[in-house]
Amino acid sequence: MKKVNLFVGAAVALLSASLLTSCAKKDGGKTVKVGILHSLSGTMAISETSVRDAELLAINEINAKGGVLGKQIEVVQEDGASEPQIFAERARKLIQSDKVATIFGCWTSASRKAVKPVVEETGALLWYPVQYEGMEMSPNIMYMGAAPNQQAVPAVDFCTEKFGKKIFLVGSDYVFPRTANKIIKAQLDYLGGTVAGEEYTPMGHTDFATIVSKIKAAKPDCIINTLNGDSNVAFFKQLTDAGITASTIPVMSFSIAEEEVGGVGIENLKGHYVAWNYYQTTETPENSAFVAAYKKAYGEKRVTDDPIEAGYIGVYLWAMACEKAGSFDVEKVKAAAKGLSFAAPEGTVTLDGDNQHIYKPVRIGKINETGLIDEVWATSGAVKPDPYLSTYDWAKGL
Repeated sequence: MKKVNLFVGAAVALLSASLLTSCAKKDGGKTVKVGILHSLSGTMAISETSVRDAELLAINEINAKGGVLGKQIEVVQEDGASEPQIFAERARKLIQSDKVATIFGCWTSASRKAVKPVVEETGALLWYPVQYEGMEMSPNIMYMGAAPNQQAVPAVDFCTEKFGKKIFLVGSDYVFPRTANKIIKAQLDYLGGTVAGEEYTPMGHTDFATIVSKIKAAKPDCIINTLNGDSNVAFFKQLTDAGITASTIPVMSFSIAEEEVGGVGIENLKGHYVAWNYYQTTETPENSAFVAAYKKAYGEKRVTDDPIEAGYIGVYLWAMACEKAGSFDVEKVKAAAKGLSFAAPEGTVTLDGDNQHIYKPVRIGKINETGLIDEVWATSGAVKPDPYLSTYDWAKGL
């Protein structure tokens, strides 16, 4: 059922984008092109297709209200195909051949880091919608997801206080999991905790028998999971088959949200934990409207989640910055974006002019039996982004 829903949602989104382009051309060519660059195939399609849909939703909404600076937004879509090199090639095409004003896209840090030198070399601007490992601040990237102090650090504090200080680390073998776990190990050392094990697998990996055996032998208090894409399907099924459940060894995941729950299976995830900044269940008036609009566009069975919402935020902040700048010029847009605030579904977010990340609330959630996520802990307000963890003494030297 999930695959059918994704297909229908993608078809609706593609039709909407086509109609927007057609209508804009009839309006005397008064359009501004933007690029959308996500994995619509490969291991990351399970996560990225819906982020694309959210970005298209925001574009539809903005166009319905008159567009940006009197121009309708025309969408040029490209498929990064879950391969960093393809992301880089497609980004260059969007910038140099399609002449887009900006790009919304990427998910994995590997794809972002492949696109980073392209946007820096060409003077373009990427709006990146996913939490990441930090330790980066590109003048040509706007970071809409959590910095490590807005996800990983509070998640480790939560786990050590609630479950214990013996933690097993499992991740995909690329930059985000390895850097995030380097941070986590430094934090655990500061907290007097121990690493019960640390394992990495290639993207798309499906055989976790050896790792599950190591987890059973180590008997950790908790597992912190930084696997990405459809590897999570195999990992959690094999954990369940081995008798490891949320009541025996809870898992805290950084890259599983509502969109992935259906694919992994509620029966394998219920009771486990996630760390994000937004959930479909987040109680704000803006979120009620956002969830209703998303479901109206793509179907009642579709769900929203944190990267989906962050993708939506990015489009609106770009449009606001263009209006404030009175221009689509990248440097003028960047200058205008400093300090901009937006009443987002997660709560009011503000773009930090110093590092181009956004102030965000932090929320720990628990996956319930319906596949949605219940907030079990949250900060009292939005947290200032600290991508280099410069305010943490234990993080010095990372």
